[in-house]
Amino acid sequence: MNRLMVSIATALFITLLNLFSPFEQGAMAQDVAGPAGADKVRIMVVSSYHREYLWSQNSNKGVVTALLEFNYLDEPSQGVTYTESDFVESSRAIVKKAWMDTKRKNSEQEMARALDRIVVEIDQFKPHLILLGDDNAGNYFGNHYMDGEIPVVFWGLNGTPFKYGLLDSIERPGHNITGVYQAGHHLRAIKYLQQLVPGIKRLAVLSDNSPSGRAHAKKVKSYGDEGLLPVELVEVVITNSFSEWKARVLALQDQVDAFFMAPHHTLRDDLNQPVESLDAAAWYLRNIRLPEIGPAKFLVQEGMLCAIDDSAYLQGYEATKMAHKILHEGALPADMKPFSPSTGPFLVNRQRAETLGLLDRLESQMDIIDEIIDMSKALE
Repeated sequence: MNRLMVSIATALFITLLNLFSPFEQGAMAQDVAGPAGADKVRIMVVSSYHREYLWSQNSNKGVVTALLEFNYLDEPSQGVTYTESDFVESSRAIVKKAWMDTKRKNSEQEMARALDRIVVEIDQFKPHLILLGDDNAGNYFGNHYMDGEIPVVFWGLNGTPFKYGLLDSIERPGHNITGVYQAGHHLRAIKYLQQLVPGIKRLAVLSDNSPSGRAHAKKVKSYGDEGLLPVELVEVVITNSFSEWKARVLALQDQVDAFFMAPHHTLRDDLNQPVESLDAAAWYLRNIRLPEIGPAKFLVQEGMLCAIDDSAYLQGYEATKMAHKILHEGALPADMKPFSPSTGPFLVNRQRAETLGLLDRLESQMDIIDEIIDMSKALE
């Protein structure tokens, strides 16, 4: 009789266990399980840019931190493997990454070729979820996989998450896509620059002609048009010509007190060859003796004076956290509100401050400075 009771109890337990979906079983066990009974979760990451780009390095740190935190990776060394080789397989997941390289290859034809190339990789890989880093990946791959079976999470869209037609509304995206976007902290950043360097009254914006650059430049201009800027906006420069960019900088340095430095990573020389971002930054730092404020940490790492960080790290981390909710908890992208992470730190580059004779100001303004970066990568 006792054996019969045990057999009945065991059968009942197995029956109840099978009633749960793979996501629910994973949630009960606090472990990562692949959808539809898959042995391992397969995650595809597509970056708009390239490995050497500082923003991409910072967002990757956020992704890896989240993968470790939510047990998709077994140990930190697997994060290093993924970062170096764009592929890692752990006991619970397989993560693969592809690069569009659109900072250097940004014509419509080149981006279309990147789409075709990476779609083949994705379709062969058969991921359970796709992560899309930044505007071009969000636009091209978001629209390609929109309303398909694979859930998609983006990060790093500049300004508004609506501009590529991926969402119905903030409250309910309505499709298989959601994510994290950059609202920006432009107005606050300019006010912090004025506090760090008193007497700034005239400002110009310098930007490349990329989706990221245009978004930052237009945001500052919109504040100027609305009369909200605490300075006079003298000019907004948006160009992909390195020669024009340099000429406008040199002309404007006698007309303004500071620059708002948007990205300068799609500039091209007179032979239409890409100019490395650190080379453009090095030219600027060696030739211009005016303070500048930027919208992200990577610009201060390059050597610009200061920025309020619209954190690439948080963009990558929060997007991966959303992916975990989809994969592990069964959340639906159609119901997950996109959002912009909290404000990052106010950063200052000490080397640039010394060049501009502002070291004393750093000492007196430590109450607003969250992080100091000692060196300029562009000048190494």
